[in-house]
Amino acid sequence: MDAKNRNARIAGFLYLIVVVSGIFTLMYVPGQLIVKGDAAATVQKIVANESLYRWGIAAGFICYTAFLLLPLFLYKLLHEVNEWYARLMVVFVIVSSPISFLNLINKFAVLSIINGPGNVLQNDALQSQVMFYNGLYNYGILITFIFWGLWLLPFGYLVFRSGFLPKFLGILLMIGCFGYLINVFGRTLIPDYNNLPISSYISIPGSLGEIGTCLWLLIVGVRKPKSIS
Repeated sequence: MDAKNRNARIAGFLYLIVVVSGIFTLMYVPGQLIVKGDAAATVQKIVANESLYRWGIAAGFICYTAFLLLPLFLYKLLHEVNEWYARLMVVFVIVSSPISFLNLINKFAVLSIINGPGNVLQNDALQSQVMFYNGLYNYGILITFIFWGLWLLPFGYLVFRSGFLPKFLGILLMIGCFGYLINVFGRTLIPDYNNLPISSYISIPGSLGEIGTCLWLLIVGVRKPKSIS
């Protein structure tokens, strides 16, 4: 139990890094700098807050590195529940990692444009390029959503079956898998999907499951295991 609790606390700490840095890079920074449908206003905000934009990139590096390490400790914690599902969980995260890191190239492209020759604030073509690379970045995130969702299915199953973590968290994690996938195919197939109410609520169960699991691992650790049938 001491070894399990140690792995649980390390996993919880890594998960906390993923959650905090992920919220910062994926939600807070875009919310502060990106003005939907207004290239001039977006570029103006990025130029005026370049340090925040750079911190968003750095937070992405931190988030994706912690996310790559996280399933390794979860594997040590949960592989006895089901070896095959534990390996599948790790594989989905490993596959997502190079996509996530390479996608940050689009962020660096934006920095190259705003710091390159010419006045980006007065040049419509340069502003269009900034929006183009920001759009590519968003599509890259959409692709990673597939794997960020898929890994939750075996992870949630392992939590549910573990006997030493709350079953309701496992259920929320598994539901979260389908929330991610619905968002991916919704945004791919339905042009105005983001305006539909479902787009705002479908990810809530998964978010609650991930944050709840993070805090449980970090604060509580593992309970005395029950028998696994």
